[in-house]
Amino acid sequence: MKKNVQKEIAAYLKENLSKKRYTHSMNVAAAAKELAQLFGEDEQRAYFAGMIHDIAKELGKDEQYELAKRNEYDVSEIELNTSALLHAIAGAQLLKERFGIEDKEILLAVRYHTVAAGGMSRLAQIVYLADLISIDRDYKDVKKMRKHAHTSLEKGMYEALRFSVSDLTEKGSLIPISTIEAYNEYAAVIKAQAKEKKENTNE
Repeated sequence: MKKNVQKEIAAYLKENLSKKRYTHSMNVAAAAKELAQLFGEDEQRAYFAGMIHDIAKELGKDEQYELAKRNEYDVSEIELNTSALLHAIAGAQLLKERFGIEDKEILLAVRYHTVAAGGMSRLAQIVYLADLISIDRDYKDVKKMRKHAHTSLEKGMYEALRFSVSDLTEKGSLIPISTIEAYNEYAAVIKAQAKEKKENTNE
């Protein structure tokens, strides 16, 4: 990533996001860098991806919708019809169109930071979790979520998705297929790990 592009995007964020949203973005960047360091991933790429994850959050809903419609990645009707989910898809497209970002891993990390998906890269997992555990988050059980995220990416993703699916079903909300696929993937991983641990204990 060219430094001048990073500086341009950083300036854009400061100018176009509210103080609260900008602070959150920088907190997510810091959390992503910490997770990357913990799990042996590129800290600078994680920091950058965390910083830009909400780049389109405060654009008008019509603009978010138009950007989302132009996104080349699979976008479900549920996402297009749920205003709270548009910013992630729109953000990936904005980064590509306005700033020329072509790094697919970074674009997908931004695109899936809200709904998750099966087959996410470790960078995408880090950004997803960093958004949930950043220092400004104060929802119930956030301390437990931070502990899970620092245990392993798989454990963090499983607990985060379990929380998300439970919350959405309690509210009677529609759940994007990508979220279900992500939950199933990490639930299977955790189940396999538990089985292996049990077998090793019985040896």
